Amino acid sequence: MGRDRTVCVVAAVILAAGVARAGDHGGGDLDAIRQRGVLRHLGIPYAHFVTGSGDGFDVELVRRFAQRLGVSYEFVETDWPEVLGDLTGRRVSPQRPDPESARAVPIRGDVVATGMTVLPWRARSAAFSSAVFPTQVWVVARADSRLSPIQPSGRLLDDIAAVKALLSGRTLLGVPDTCLDPSLYKLEGTGARALLRRLRLDEVAPALIQGEGDLALLDVADAMVALQRYPGKMKVIGPVSVPQSMAVAFRRDAPRLREEFESFLAEIRRDGTYDALIATYFPEAPVYFRDFFAQR
Repeated sequence: MGRDRTVCVVAAVILAAGVARAGDHGGGDLDAIRQRGVLRHLGIPYAHFVTGSGDGFDVELVRRFAQRLGVSYEFVETDWPEVLGDLTGRRVSPQRPDPESARAVPIRGDVVATGMTVLPWRARSAAFSSAVFPTQVWVVARADSRLSPIQPSGRLLDDIAAVKALLSGRTLLGVPDTCLDPSLYKLEGTGARALLRRLRLDEVAPALIQGEGDLALLDVADAMVALQRYPGKMKVIGPVSVPQSMAVAFRRDAPRLREEFESFLAEIRRDGTYDALIATYFPEAPVYFRDFFAQR
């Protein structure tokens, strides 16, 4: 073997070992986090979950959880394609959801709390908490669109069918590999033309308003923020999904950390802290999701 080839092979082995060590020492369950003395919160600036200014519903939630654990809080910014890899050490995706076959990457955080919707492909690599926030995906349009919002029938599946019947021949802005991916909602037969863009979720509404696409997918949380931020600029046509859940994601090998969070979540729901966070960051949510907030 030549000297150059030997150097390349050695470098590759060292790099692989470094990734493995990052995965081994970067993770751990509750005891390891307490020993390190810090809880690393993986988040993405999005709606009022993570504002990017040091606060947000999920920021406050995880910061309080860290206080309960007796450790310091650290925010680690990430992005949607990388977030589950940063948590689990495996770069999973809708196309490659099996963590065993996904590429190994360094672990950078201990929990994901960023308005993450629980989707089947995500649940293959991460363990989710109980629901911390309800959601649903809507079709939205610019205010000057000829389309009118559907008249709610009181039957959700009929309402979804009515929305899908309006999509033929129109471009529909979505974000691949997120909850705003059109492929998740069986839209192939509607005649809509999917316009996929690698945007942050809070960039979808501005892109639509600026003329990129006839329609767009937005989840309820981001739609509530966008309707306030851009008054008179857009309107909601109706739903394309059933109600969904947003939750906090944990590594599957950290069951004690997740159990501790469940205990914490139950406690802040009892003492009013959870309701105070909702009132601060999403005061309209109980109006849209009466059943979710009533059944707690």
